[in-house]
Amino acid sequence: MAQALNTALRDALRDDERVLVFGEDVGPLGGVFRITDGLTRDFGEERCFDTPLAESGIVGFAVGMAMGGYRPVIEMQFDAFAYPAFEQIVSHVAKFRNRTRGKLGLPMVIRVPYAGGIGGVEHHCDSSEAYYVHTPGLKVVTPATPADAYWLLRDAVADPDPVVFLEPKKLYWSKEDTDLTRRQAEPFGRAVVRRAGRDATLVAYGPSVPVALEAAKVAADEGIELEVVDLRTLVPFDDETVVASVRRTGRCVVVQEAQSFAGVGAEIVARIQERCFHSLAAPVLRVAGFDIPYPPPKLEHSHLPGVDRVLDAVDRLQFDDRPDVLHLARGAA
Repeated sequence: MAQALNTALRDALRDDERVLVFGEDVGPLGGVFRITDGLTRDFGEERCFDTPLAESGIVGFAVGMAMGGYRPVIEMQFDAFAYPAFEQIVSHVAKFRNRTRGKLGLPMVIRVPYAGGIGGVEHHCDSSEAYYVHTPGLKVVTPATPADAYWLLRDAVADPDPVVFLEPKKLYWSKEDTDLTRRQAEPFGRAVVRRAGRDATLVAYGPSVPVALEAAKVAADEGIELEVVDLRTLVPFDDETVVASVRRTGRCVVVQEAQSFAGVGAEIVARIQERCFHSLAAPVLRVAGFDIPYPPPKLEHSHLPGVDRVLDAVDRLQFDDRPDVLHLARGAA
């Protein structure tokens, strides 16, 4: 995925001279996660450059550049580092299209390495997607595969409005065979069914997609066929794909790394309940992180939802009308 993101930035810089890449250590160093490796060498310091350690300044500078006709792609080095820039994002980035009655958009991308799975210390791992999703005027994206990372980032750079691009840190080193010269991803704003199933739907996004797929694989060995829907974009939200899947299976579990209370998963559950009520054979359930500040690295494995917690939720979906389905009989560890 890291290589796919680097290639997307490289191709965007090559294809459009208005594209600029900047942030903390993204220049000669290539970023903490090396996503911008080689871009300064190949495109020069005027196209990919370092900034001071001031996130609010980075975003504010990007706003001015976007107003001036450029297409800035900025990096918030870690998810929790972005909070000093939150006022800029909410008060200015998200509102310019509305403030100018549609005359002026801000074509800019805010890249945020987010979520856990790398054993990071405090301020280096966080699940901040709900803040951005709750802010009208922002599009919010989170890829789960290298191919999606490439194509969604290319789409985000080309978008006329601001996009918060959430990159799951633990998936930077995930691999797949794909040809980035030929589009193999769904259009921007569309979810995708990663695995077909008939017994229940797992809705996941970003870092939770591999967990959902592994849970579906384990469940299949025990006679339960789970469908896995990867949302890809949180805003815009693809109601059509999600609703079609849940109406077909009649049961659903939403999986997210972020804490449960008032999270993105709660909105997804509400939308499913409203649109699929008469098709549901059981309440829609959530599997999420605990409602605590992000824990120390040694406790991360207990905090993040794993396969067993997902399967435990599946087992609670009241399969009483399906005698052919066996209980998974798993704990919630």
